[in-house]
Amino acid sequence: MDGIKGIQVNKPNRNCDNLEELSKEELISRVKSLQAHNVQLKSILSKNLKDKGVVHCKKLKPFDFTKCSMRHVLLKFCYLGWDYQGFTTQENTNETIEYYLFKALEQTCLIKDRASSNYHRCGRTDKGVSSFGQVISITLRSKLDENNLDKIEEEINYCQILNRVLPKEIQCIAWKPAPVGFSARFDCKSRTYKYFFPMGKLNIENMKKASSYLLGTHDFRNLCKMDVGNGVVEFTRTIAEISIEVVFPHLDLDEYSMFVLTVNSGGFLWHQIRCMLGILFLVGQNKESPEIIKELLNIEKNPCKPDYNMASEIPLNLYSSSYDLKCDWYYEEENLNTVLEELKRIWTINSVKSDMIRIMIEDLRNELKTSNEKCLSENLIQGIKSKNYIPVMKRKTCDSLEKKIVHYLKRSRLVVKDQEDNI
Repeated sequence: MDGIKGIQVNKPNRNCDNLEELSKEELISRVKSLQAHNVQLKSILSKNLKDKGVVHCKKLKPFDFTKCSMRHVLLKFCYLGWDYQGFTTQENTNETIEYYLFKALEQTCLIKDRASSNYHRCGRTDKGVSSFGQVISITLRSKLDENNLDKIEEEINYCQILNRVLPKEIQCIAWKPAPVGFSARFDCKSRTYKYFFPMGKLNIENMKKASSYLLGTHDFRNLCKMDVGNGVVEFTRTIAEISIEVVFPHLDLDEYSMFVLTVNSGGFLWHQIRCMLGILFLVGQNKESPEIIKELLNIEKNPCKPDYNMASEIPLNLYSSSYDLKCDWYYEEENLNTVLEELKRIWTINSVKSDMIRIMIEDLRNELKTSNEKCLSENLIQGIKSKNYIPVMKRKTCDSLEKKIVHYLKRSRLVVKDQEDNI
């Protein structure tokens, strides 16, 4: 805690850990010293909490939800998840998107509690993953009666009221009415993810060719993390669209040019996109041919997943989701402007940092006589990298799906269930 270091404590004359050996006077002196120390600590803590905007208010009278109308809605959020421990609430940390979301919903009295809110989420993004289009379905307090719910302009400004208490990296951007029982998870028709990466020395054309083999319906057990222990035993998914494009096509290409992989599907497996990128980066570095994707999708020939590293979570973004609802998303102008300004502030700070580092890189390059630089994309591959490259299909493999199922069945720990997107 700032400021605590400098506290001077008046200690008794004799430094003795055995209190029984101290005289009455020495004990009294020690107690007085500790009391003074405690007063100083309370003063510092109080100042620090005040500086951070933490104010202790009197407990307010509980909100009476019996006097309110309620309505079921979809809320759309964007968040930068780099400094959070994932979307879903966890027992061992409060640093999740969902924790702050429900804290805001309860603080603004839009819901009584989570248990009674009829809540579902579109997808559960992992630690470090961001979203521009996370959608939740939830039943909220309304100021309209049941006969006037279509008057959206007169409704509570849900986004604005939530954004006043949400962290700046988590913002509500739109909402729309939904039928009672409509689920952001189960009624979602498709989800689109984007993964951003610098060009570096990558062979983009080979990556595009390899990614085209992912289109269609396949068993992706070799391109995901098999979560058999949690009851997931079905790994067939359909990729409807996939592309790799430069983010800003009007700019000249260089190693810093940003590309984005966009992929759309009705549902994804655990770490599926990051595993796909782990292989695509190897193709882009010319360490593997594009046809390795065909090999990994050939489950009859290759039933066991080879050992390879998946890509970093930082560039991944749950970008959008689609639903069969006729009404459009409702964007409120003032709130949208506020969100835009906050995103521009974050962009400004990060762009300054990025260009500062880039200039330092260029200046250091000028001092080099010979260069042995790695491809920028290698910084997005997790795990230990061996000095001598071993082709993926010649590496050690994990147990087959069938062997994993037998393993968990023996321990009576396998309960087959629907898997929620966990990317």
